[in-house]
Amino acid sequence: MPVVHVVLPGDIDDPATPSGGNTYDRRVCRGLAERGWAVREHGVPGRWPRPDPPARTRLAGVLATLPDGTVVLLDGLVASAVPEVLAPHARRLRLVVLVHMPLEDATEAAALACTAAVVTTSGWTRRRLLDRYPLPADRVHVATPGVDPAPPATGAGAGTALLCVAAVTAHKGHDVLVRALAEVADLPWTLDCVGALTRDPGFVAGLRRLVDARGLAGRVRLAGPRTGSDLDAAYAAADLLVLASHAETYGMVVTEALARGLPVLATRVGGVPEALGRAPDGEPPGLLVPAGDPAALAGALRRWLTGAPLRHRLRQAALARRDGLAGWPDTAAAIAHVLNGVQL
Repeated sequence: MPVVHVVLPGDIDDPATPSGGNTYDRRVCRGLAERGWAVREHGVPGRWPRPDPPARTRLAGVLATLPDGTVVLLDGLVASAVPEVLAPHARRLRLVVLVHMPLEDATEAAALACTAAVVTTSGWTRRRLLDRYPLPADRVHVATPGVDPAPPATGAGAGTALLCVAAVTAHKGHDVLVRALAEVADLPWTLDCVGALTRDPGFVAGLRRLVDARGLAGRVRLAGPRTGSDLDAAYAAADLLVLASHAETYGMVVTEALARGLPVLATRVGGVPEALGRAPDGEPPGLLVPAGDPAALAGALRRWLTGAPLRHRLRQAALARRDGLAGWPDTAAAIAHVLNGVQL
């Protein structure tokens, strides 16, 4: 039985801070075990990706205990900013770093240079790394996130139930979304924002003030984090997923929405167009707008809210897109292929 040691952020299972990266890591560990790997997990507490000295020491201690030739899969949140911790083990361990969100700096370049392989979660991220760092192309791989099958969302029927699934932080663009919604306040709609409220308290407080100032209290609801059946229920009750991010390497919530036949309105950033994809007939199952542009987002929202034919077309495309989505077993298979390739 092959063995892989997986190094993860210490808070990966904290229900108060769910994230796409944590979900991905959990599903990969489970998928590798189902494929016959012995998975040894090492959760390392710390303020990643910019850890203090004790966190670096903890990570160094984990790596030091592993015997020569061990295959180690490290979450990029833990590994990408600590080349001085990885370098002493680069020759004796088979280090594979899973990059969710590139840091795009010299520290990350040095860290990834220590690896036997790099796994990215989208083709966009792979291209980004190869454009910026002198990495051999055959060492950088893609394992896109999977998605679980789900029943079609029922929604409100009139397109008015909007859903945003994202931690409430500046880079997710909730403030841009609220400004856009203020421009269509003459139309009926509600927005449920599902996501952690503790990562950037200052931004959350400012967002609440913005909602009140634009007269949207009661229509924009900050629901906090939801997981499991509660998150399923939020998707099921929605008509449209809205994502106003300034940056996304893939956008797992996009495919989670599409798995339910739920159309998507999102920003054209990073790997989002890749995640959105197209239905078999070539029809996109959603709308893409520039990031940081409330007017463009408001225009798309108005077209959605006032255009029954558009809603029908996007809904049909989203339903058709469901069968083309990759599952989590595909993700685990892609990573297992990389791990097999680096074994001594």
